[in-house]
This record gives sequence, structure tokens and C-alpha cells, in this order.
Amino acid sequence: MTARHWSFGTTADVGLGAAASTPEGLFEELGKGVFGLMTDLKGIRPSEHRDLTVEAASPESLLVAFLSELIYLHDTEGWVFRRFEVRLEGRPPRRAVARAWGEHWDDGRHSRKVSVKAVTLHRLELDLVKGRARVILDI
Repeated sequence: MTARHWSFGTTADVGLGAAASTPEGLFEELGKGVFGLMTDLKGIRPSEHRDLTVEAASPESLLVAFLSELIYLHDTEGWVFRRFEVRLEGRPPRRAVARAWGEHWDDGRHSRKVSVKAVTLHRLELDLVKGRARVILDI
């Protein structure tokens, strides 16, 4: 299966879905999807990287923690990312170790689409076996 991500409509927020052939690929695609909602991914130069590690009690809460950390890095340090390498640890996964490539926001080069504020647990779906996920993002 080719990895991909897409958005879907909700009443007040935006939904983000992804499909991938591996659980790690799901996390990577959803990371790209978050930044694809914020700006054009093609305009992000993957010239720098940032390493991050998150832990949680369940795979679902791990996904929320991972995406929330990416949003935090954008909000506090101005990062925008377009490429990810994620390693999930545990059975089921309860730890994500990731490297994200991108750069700091540049008003002259990056066009702002929407501001993603948070990841919600509302209607969260994560199927690591089938390689599909859906999250609702607060914008």
C-alpha cells in the first residue's frame, strides 16, 4: 500500500486521515498531514532536523502525544516539517522516537493555510493492523 494522507470535513474542526503499510508510516503520514494543512509541503525545505520522543499509555494516546508535540514545536519554536522517520516501541506501541526534517517558518516563503491548535480525542480511529487512522484537529 502506498502511504498517503487526506483531510475530511467536520462541523467546527478539520479531520485528518491517513493510510500506510506500517504503523510507523501512519504516524509519518499524519505528521505530514498536519503540516500540509498549515502550509504547502513543497515549500518546506527539509534542511534541518529535530529529534523527539513521546510516551503514552496506549497507541491512541501515543498518536495524540506525537502530533501534539509537533504542533507544540511549531507554536513555540516556529518549526514546519515535511519529512518524518518514526520508530514505535512496545507491543502495543507506547513510545515513539522520531526525527522530523524541515525548517523554521519563513513568512516570505511559507503561505499560511490554517492554524492547527490541537489534536482531539473526539472520533479518533487508529487501526495499526489495517494501516488506517483518523484524527480530528482543532483549528
